[in-house]
Amino acid sequence: MSRPLRVIFAGTPDFAAESLAALLASRHQIIAVYTQPDRPAGRGRRLTPSPVKTLAIEHGLPVHQPETLKTPDVQAELAALDADLMVVVAYGLILPRAILDTPRQGCLNVHASLLPRWRGAAPIQRAIEAGDSESGVTIMQMDAGLDTGDMLLVRRTPITATTTGGELHDTLAALGGEAIVAALDALADGGLSATPQPGEGVTYAAKLSKAEAELDFRRPASELAARIRAFNPWPVAWCALGDERLRLLMAEIGVPHDAETPATPGTLLVQDGGALRIACGERGDQVLRVTRAQLPGGKPLAVHELLKARAERFPPGLVLGRFNEETPR
Repeated sequence: MSRPLRVIFAGTPDFAAESLAALLASRHQIIAVYTQPDRPAGRGRRLTPSPVKTLAIEHGLPVHQPETLKTPDVQAELAALDADLMVVVAYGLILPRAILDTPRQGCLNVHASLLPRWRGAAPIQRAIEAGDSESGVTIMQMDAGLDTGDMLLVRRTPITATTTGGELHDTLAALGGEAIVAALDALADGGLSATPQPGEGVTYAAKLSKAEAELDFRRPASELAARIRAFNPWPVAWCALGDERLRLLMAEIGVPHDAETPATPGTLLVQDGGALRIACGERGDQVLRVTRAQLPGGKPLAVHELLKARAERFPPGLVLGRFNEETPR
């Protein structure tokens, strides 16, 4: 068996910690960990270490937290580690060319999509939002572009009609850990080949924002249901319920009764006991069936439980949301 690789690991959130944990259990040697500086978090805004830093400290690994990798002293410090390669997973800092070229075998990235689809910041949520039937992780040889490097290894997983952003995140985090270990094993044994990304099929996953979590019921039911699942658990889709916000956590496309006529988008239709049935689409002739929701100050509940406790908040004919035919898009 070939010798273990000397690896610098760079990552910050929970997603990255899964890959670090997998590498720690492998035959390869983590010689240093790079992660974002501690950030304020929680109600007290106390400085809090990243999940990657917490795991690294538990295993006695040296931790580096530079604000940037662009300064000569930081680059010299990294070069002195004499690494075979650097594994980068949701690190959050740009790697300049000097860093990319420092490890003997370059820098590998664990990216949460099937490249070249969904390059960019939010590939997990955008895949669900777009109605993709599958996602996965790509182990990529990093270059100076935005997720444009050659592909080394791919692992796939289906996206179902009930998959949420949180569920896909956790699945891909575990898959990423498995994939990066497999890639390093193959690289150490000389059996890993690179494939350039195809020029066709490139899409960009824009960063999520809280502003886009407000639902416009003039949109098609399929689009709304996908967005609700994609934005669970963050930023969480919502709509106006009077002067309050109703958070929507799970939904599907509903089938209206034959007797029903098109309604103003956002109108609550007669409920079926297990869901909030909301008119949607340009003409209000489609139905969004919401099966899990959360009232302000309350817990996330299955809608049948919500209706048992607070049915008076959801009378048929009530119009949810702030959008109507006169509202500009």
